[in-house]
Amino acid sequence: MRHGAPTYHYGQFTNEHLQLIRPGIKLYNQKFYWECHECLEELWLADKGDNARYVYWAIIQVAAAMIHVRDEKILGAQGMIAKAKEKIEKCQKLNVETELLKKYLDWENFKIMVFEIPNEGELRDFKMLYDFKFTPEPDQWEVEC
Repeated sequence: MRHGAPTYHYGQFTNEHLQLIRPGIKLYNQKFYWECHECLEELWLADKGDNARYVYWAIIQVAAAMIHVRDEKILGAQGMIAKAKEKIEKCQKLNVETELLKKYLDWENFKIMVFEIPNEGELRDFKMLYDFKFTPEPDQWEVEC
């Protein structure tokens, strides 16, 4: 390990996770929320025991919320956002978050937008999150494998 490099802890979000999540993020950015959900669900199911799966799970639940928003089903959107908040909190508690997550998934802004939605929010409260795109675009990621 290089001098000064952060110590990796099992369950943190890594380059491998970033590469695996790329197709799902591309779908999310194109507002193909159902397809994003399906793509990431496979990763989530395959990574049992890896705390980094909470990243996949949070994005899956936000994508599901966006489907409800598009269909104007506020109760479904509220329920999925509440669950996504729990997963994001797990990411924080379990030390899953890394600089990769912040740099390539704009994770801090994503979290802010999720947590700004009130528990009893209305459809208009979801607009910023509905318009959110993970940046930079996955095709522009320059990560080491």
